[in-house]
Amino acid sequence: MLAHASPWYVHALQRTTANPAEPLSVPARMEWTTRPGSGPGAEILGQDLRRKRLLELGCGPGHNAAHLATRYGAQVTGVDLVGLQVRRARSHYGRLNGLTFVAGHALHYLQASDEQFDAVYSVFGAIGLVAPELLLPAIAQHLRSGRTLAFSVPHPQRGGLRPATDDRPRRDYVTLPDRTRLPLARWDFDADRWEKHLDRSGLWLTSAQEFHDARHGGRWPTTLLITARKV
Repeated sequence: MLAHASPWYVHALQRTTANPAEPLSVPARMEWTTRPGSGPGAEILGQDLRRKRLLELGCGPGHNAAHLATRYGAQVTGVDLVGLQVRRARSHYGRLNGLTFVAGHALHYLQASDEQFDAVYSVFGAIGLVAPELLLPAIAQHLRSGRTLAFSVPHPQRGGLRPATDDRPRRDYVTLPDRTRLPLARWDFDADRWEKHLDRSGLWLTSAQEFHDARHGGRWPTTLLITARKV
């Protein structure tokens, strides 16, 4: 049965088995990269986040959402494809104010919602795993004018790879806690190709940053962090 399950479900199942879901303390900072403590924090989402409505696409166990709700007083909705992840997030942080965790596909959630957000973000989440020609326009429809979309994705040159040369996804793998790997499809774009897709969606690229992680050899960048603004 697990052989046919989503790799993200299997990942969450192994995490839950290894570490029971229980209340956690709120992280001290927001993380965008593979190396904790490197890169920017929540400030790239906006200077004043108090009472602002934020949407996370692919919230996982809820760490970043909890940080934003608690440290900044934001109203954060976290959406994740895997119900088990949402249950983990609620177990970790459900006691906190300003947080809503929803199980569902990012694109389907946006298509069914009429909410407007002051910022949308994804940290190794739905962006890059859902067709960008569908997801980015849906995000733009729910982002207030002048506000920020920010997302981090695995760098397309990680491990010596070459960025995609067209708009098709390519085969990638997710490494599970037990170190086995399961395949998935990923849109592995460089900054220029992301900019083209953002522009088609009514979003203006404002920055593209790359980060290295010495734990992965340090030779190749591991994270690409993109920020954009609703035109």
